[in-house]
Amino acid sequence: MTESIVQVINVSREFRRDQITIPVLAGMNLSVDPGGYLALMGPSGSGKTTLLNLIAGLDRPTSGSVIVCGQDLGRSSETELAKWRSRHVGFIFQMYNLIPVLTAWENVELPLTLTSLSRRERDEHVRTALQVVGLGDRMDHYPRQLSGGQEQRVAIARAIVTDPDLIVADEPTGDLDAKSASEILDLMQRLNQEFQKTIIMVTHDPHAAARASRTLHLEKGVLVSEVSSDRTQKVAP
Repeated sequence: MTESIVQVINVSREFRRDQITIPVLAGMNLSVDPGGYLALMGPSGSGKTTLLNLIAGLDRPTSGSVIVCGQDLGRSSETELAKWRSRHVGFIFQMYNLIPVLTAWENVELPLTLTSLSRRERDEHVRTALQVVGLGDRMDHYPRQLSGGQEQRVAIARAIVTDPDLIVADEPTGDLDAKSASEILDLMQRLNQEFQKTIIMVTHDPHAAARASRTLHLEKGVLVSEVSSDRTQKVAP
């Protein structure tokens, strides 16, 4: 049996605002196998981005365990988490988060500056990542010289340049027109199927979710249904 790359075990997450405790996730259980492609859907405030942040090591559970790539994230120090993220997780955001004064090449190279790779090795990684996303001829362009879809491709190249085990994507097509969104989803599907990257994606778009092999629907911090292939399963309360 293949060991899960992500294990969320009886996880709850609460936030405090003044004297009020706000529950966001309640008793969440989830596992994702290596090479899986999971979409998280639900209304605003349902807890999907909180769950994504817990899996990515950007937040800690109030209770329960989050184990990703063999690391218990809730028991790791901030220094350990930073090193762990740099080795295992690639991030894709809705607004690209590119640095405008850096070229596509320089933006993609940024995560590698924290590694022990030589200049030659970094160059090879960056060139390969840009070629994978179809921007080998745009490496010297600045973000302002690129379309929105091309900017997101640069962001994806930056996410994969360290060859991470897991890619987390928060509304990766939310700021794109339909054509560019479809191209980005094609690219992400290729990363999953051809390069065997495990992907967890938060989205409001059912067309984006349909590209995933599995979809979870959350409401008020609780898993209410799961779609795998063409079957829908209701989750008992």
